Amino acid sequence: MGIGWFSVGYGIDLGTANTVVCRPNGAIVLNEPSVMVVRTDDHRKAVLIGSAARELIGRTPIGMETIRPIRDGVITDLNTARAFITAILRRVNRRPWERLHPRCVVGVPTGATSLERRALVEAVEEAHVGRVDLIPEPIAGAVGCGLDPLSRRAHMVVDVGGGTAEVTAFCFGGVLAAKSSRIAGDEMTVALHQHLRRVHHLLVGELTAEDLKFRLRNPEGPGPLMVEGRDLVTGRPALISLEPDELSDALRPTLDGIVEALAACLTELPPQATGDIMQEGVLVFGGGSLLQGFEGRLEEAFGFSVRYAERPLTCVAEGAASILSQPDVVAAFGGR
Repeated sequence: MGIGWFSVGYGIDLGTANTVVCRPNGAIVLNEPSVMVVRTDDHRKAVLIGSAARELIGRTPIGMETIRPIRDGVITDLNTARAFITAILRRVNRRPWERLHPRCVVGVPTGATSLERRALVEAVEEAHVGRVDLIPEPIAGAVGCGLDPLSRRAHMVVDVGGGTAEVTAFCFGGVLAAKSSRIAGDEMTVALHQHLRRVHHLLVGELTAEDLKFRLRNPEGPGPLMVEGRDLVTGRPALISLEPDELSDALRPTLDGIVEALAACLTELPPQATGDIMQEGVLVFGGGSLLQGFEGRLEEAFGFSVRYAERPLTCVAEGAASILSQPDVVAAFGGR
């Protein structure tokens, strides 16, 4: 089941917000927003994908449509997902022999249903992939951070992406406890959008609200954040300044909801595993976990120390690529 010298393989993180593709040697060959532009009369062919497509959100010309083919970490429409996956594989397969049915390990949310998993396998296989194995995203991320899911010590990881937030404790090739929530990064964007509308009567586009969330993740300094939009009272363009603390407060109910949903995992955790996790701490990755205040809120709710992955945005794809040559991990956690 390993990767031979003549074959091509990829680890893929098909995220709601971003898609990351990694080779077995650890090279990231694609890291783009999970967005594509199609013509409204033909959803089977992507006109644009990734960053170029994201730039057209809110300004898509007539006759075209901007689509997010992945929602809550799973596909919602087989045709659009197949077109998106085909487009990303065509972009990374630049040599003729690389297009000959590569093998892929794809991360999938732990909470995905059997129907959602089957749809994902079909979409990837129909994009001319020779074989696809699905691995839970928390396990793939753990492997990408150097953890061994087959060891006899318990580990716990938290993965907060755009569509799902998940916590998984695992040991010796099996899951000890897991919780999954479909309240995650996208709901944070919605919370900011609603706050601006309700409190400041400012209507902003989807990209503006999303970019504002990214700016909170990486503060530009102690000063206020400038936000452009349309004043709902006058109908005229408006520019307002907001303190980061105000926006962080607006996000707190959503963050609390995510943490409380994940903390329910603790009631299922075997007592013997607690000591291992207390020594090691909880490993956290995913873009939604990087907002200020999340680490402290998670430590308070879980009672364990929290440490961030070195590469929180790409470790799932890196781990999936590594698992291509780890048949024991595929046998323990993989599936179709």
